[in-house]
Amino acid sequence: MKIFPNVCDHKRRSFLKLSGLLGLGAAAATLLPVEKAESLLFHKNTYKVSKTRIAMGTFVDMTVMHTSRDEAENAMGLAFAEVDRLCTLLTRYGNQSPICELNTEHCLAQPIPEIREVLGRALYFHRDTNGAFDITVAPLVDLFQKRFAAGKQPTEAETDAILDLIGSERLRFDNGSILLPEKGMGITLDGVAPGFIADRAAQVLAENGIANHLVNAGGEIRVGGSVAKGKAWTVAIQDPAKKKEYPDVISLREGAVATSGNYEIYYDREKVFHHIVNSKTGHSPHLATSVTVMAPTAMDADILSTAVFVMEPEVGMRYINSRPGYECFVIDRQGQTMHSNGWPA
Repeated sequence: MKIFPNVCDHKRRSFLKLSGLLGLGAAAATLLPVEKAESLLFHKNTYKVSKTRIAMGTFVDMTVMHTSRDEAENAMGLAFAEVDRLCTLLTRYGNQSPICELNTEHCLAQPIPEIREVLGRALYFHRDTNGAFDITVAPLVDLFQKRFAAGKQPTEAETDAILDLIGSERLRFDNGSILLPEKGMGITLDGVAPGFIADRAAQVLAENGIANHLVNAGGEIRVGGSVAKGKAWTVAIQDPAKKKEYPDVISLREGAVATSGNYEIYYDREKVFHHIVNSKTGHSPHLATSVTVMAPTAMDADILSTAVFVMEPEVGMRYINSRPGYECFVIDRQGQTMHSNGWPA
């Protein structure tokens, strides 16, 4: 996905997102481009202030339009501080993370409100999508990573064995604690945390007087207000074939958009194994190459772009059409496009 006038470099984003998902951390960071910031008088008394920083193993971009450059930069600093705080809480890498504690100890006592909010929304959509979205696929993603790092492909026996550990409905809640009932189970918030973080960053900007803003957390985008002269933010959907063409371009004033695609993170040249996993089959779905979802929040858009990717395209389209306020745009494996009833033409 690309944003105008604040254009994302998606080859860079894909590498960084892969680094975060695989836990490459500081070793990968030495290979990354430097962070950047920009502040300029965009139109009369309106400043365009933008900044890009590394977070969540990807780039987080913020662009704001405001009459005061100092106020804009201060609000952006507070928003990035919130991004950093939430990244520490929601990652499954690093010994200080609550999610790492849950995966290691199989119990998280009295989780903080942010953890409860993210897990609650993830579990709601797990039920609502009949299991298409599932945060307990972490063991499968780890299997893919481990086997392909060793130059091998996961066997059906290995995959089937891990399927016994998958299923968000198996999470247990006891006196305020979250429990993973079996050894080897684990959760990943890679399909929900970036959207949640984009929402919270946008909230911080708005609470500090920045009505016109765009936050892009690794492709999960939340916007508010306008760019300048009342014009909406413009987002272009990336071509999975990387031919520098845009299958569609949309305008947003409020709300969010997110894209999931098999071109972003994959483990083999044929893209048979990629970071989106069907928790029922143990394999990566192949009927779509890209799914973009518009939603009221980036967290919902993040979750549902993954869920619809896992579903058959027609099934996913019916699901989105049944939810007022949500829209989607799908590119199938033949390159054909389809969209929900209310997708903006």
